[in-house]
Parts: sequence; C-alpha cells; structure tokens
Amino acid sequence: MTTADIKKTTEAKMDQSIAAFMNNLTKIRTGRANPALLDSVQVDYYGSLVPLSQVANVALLDSRTISIQPWEKGMGAKIEKAIRESDLGLNPASMGDLIRVPMPPMSEERRKEMTKLVRHEGESAKIAVRNLRRDANEAIKKLVKDKLASEDDQKRAETDIQKVTDKHIIAIDQLVAGKEQEIMAV
Repeated sequence: MTTADIKKTTEAKMDQSIAAFMNNLTKIRTGRANPALLDSVQVDYYGSLVPLSQVANVALLDSRTISIQPWEKGMGAKIEKAIRESDLGLNPASMGDLIRVPMPPMSEERRKEMTKLVRHEGESAKIAVRNLRRDANEAIKKLVKDKLASEDDQKRAETDIQKVTDKHIIAIDQLVAGKEQEIMAV
C-alpha cells in the first residue's frame, strides 16, 4: 500500500462518515413533516417486524402532515400502533384507509433540545473523521518504518490528510448549522 492509496481510502471513509451523519440528521425532527422520520418504525406483519415502507406508501399531505396508505386492509391498526409505540411522540389518526400523522408544533424548549442533539451528532461525526485521520497517519508511519516510503513522503501525506480532514470538519459544521437553523425556524 502506498501513501496515495492511504490518502484515497481515508478520504472515501471520511465521505462515508459524512453520509452517515447526514442520514442521522434526517431522523432528527424539525417542525416540518418528513417521511424519512418514519423509516425507523417497525410494523408487525404476520409475526415478523418489517419497516413501515414495506407495508404501506408513506407520503406528505402538506408541510405538517404525513400520510400513510397501507397496501392491505387489515394493516391500518397495526401501523397506528407501531407509530404510537415508537418514541417519536407522534399521534396517528385514521381516516378510512388513509392514516394521517400530524406533526405537533415544537415548543421552544424542545427546539433547544433538538439543537443539542444535532450538535452531539455533529461532534460524533467529527470524532469519526479525526479517528480516520489518526489511522491514516499511523499507516503512513508504518510505511516509513518498513522503509516503503521516505520521511518527506510522510510529511507530504500527513499534510494532505490534514487538509482533507479540515475540509470534512468544515462540511460537518455547515450541516450542523443548517439543521439548527431549520429546527429554530418557527
């Protein structure tokens, strides 16, 4: 493995960390409805737990309401029960075949809690990126120790990896700031 390979794999792993962080951000509730909010809900389907998206069509009715259209007649009650039992704090209402999930407005206190959660997720993502930087630097030091790379190569590679790390940290900070603005918008 060369220093270029190490840099390339490290950058790819950092990109994956940011993608995972962005996925976590979609699960954090804002005042607006988002179908991705229900991705974690598991429904009892003939004795096995399956994701809600596999037993119903999940869509937006308006900016504050999610609609769920079960594919089978008898699934409505099970879907409602699964949403109520999830720790999302949502209260679904059945209207014939259609299930409506209104998003309750968030209090100021709840908004502040959500921003703390976003910051915590951001810090976890930064730690993951910094751990990848450390692993890459250790791999480069091992190459130098095994006489597969020079000390000049090590310095150059460590500088490049630091630049990539800084770029990813800035991206995480921007995502955190954007999500905080979205949460605090009334």
